[in-house]
This record gives sequence, structure tokens and C-alpha cells, in this order.
Amino acid sequence: MTSSPVSSTPILRRTLAWSAGAALVLALAAAGIGYAADGRSGMWSGLIGVLLAFLFLGITAGSILFANRWFGDPIYVQLFFAIVLGGWLLKLGVFLVVMIILGGQPWISPMVFFLSIVAGVVLSLVVDMIVLMRMRLPNVSDIDLPTTNPEDEPDVDGRQGHAAADGDR
Repeated sequence: MTSSPVSSTPILRRTLAWSAGAALVLALAAAGIGYAADGRSGMWSGLIGVLLAFLFLGITAGSILFANRWFGDPIYVQLFFAIVLGGWLLKLGVFLVVMIILGGQPWISPMVFFLSIVAGVVLSLVVDMIVLMRMRLPNVSDIDLPTTNPEDEPDVDGRQGHAAADGDR
């Protein structure tokens, strides 16, 4: 796999990988706690809540990673924002459909479902914070610095840039 020139790509990949592992552990915990609190309906509510939290938060990182493929293209900015906005609209649509479908189900335990979604979001924020704190990213990225000093190059009339200006005074 080739390295992406966009500095956010390795951070987003690592965040997705760590979030998937953390979501798996949280799903097992939510299923166990949900089962203890409300039986099978609590178990399924916990599992579905964590899955939805990971899915919705993963769509954002995934859409940014997908949009970064067009880095360097003349219309990169337009494509980037169109793809990220499309991901946001997809999340909104899926959220509404899922809430309408699951809202009336007798096997959903509302409190376990809600708490598992909140726990999934908090866990994702903690993973994001840990990844960002441990990643080494320069303060200024995605820029090419000049390789020569413009003051060392001669002016149009052949004099040295900065030294000639000092001698003219």
C-alpha cells in the first residue's frame, strides 16, 4: 500500500483500527451488563447500541479517508467536502430509519440501548484523544518548504539579494 501524502490519513486509519477493537470489547461488556439488567432484550439492546455508535462514528473517518484519495486533484476541496457532507447525510438518514424501526420494538430496552450508544461515543472520543496524543505529526504539514534561500540568489542586475540592499544605503 502506498503512503498517502495527506497527514491525516495515518491518524484516521489508526483511529479506525483502535476504535474497532475497543468497540468489540465494549460490545461484549454492554451485552453482559444488558443481559444482567434486562435479560435477552438488554443484551441485544447493548450490542445494537454499541454497533450503531461505532458505525456512525466510523462513517465520518471512512468518508475522510475515502475523500483523501483525490488529494492533489484540482477539485480536491470540492470533492472532499461533497464526500464528507454525503457521509453526514448518510448517517442522518440511517439514524432516522434505525430509530423509527427500533423505536417500536418490544425487545429493545430503551435505557440499555441509550447508555450503550453513549458509552460507544465516549469510548470513541477517548480513542481519538489517545491516538492524537501518541501520533507524531508536525505542526505544519502538507507543505513543501523551499530548498534554497532567496536572499542568496542574485538579483536581476547580478548583485546578491540581501547584501546588495545593505550596501545601497
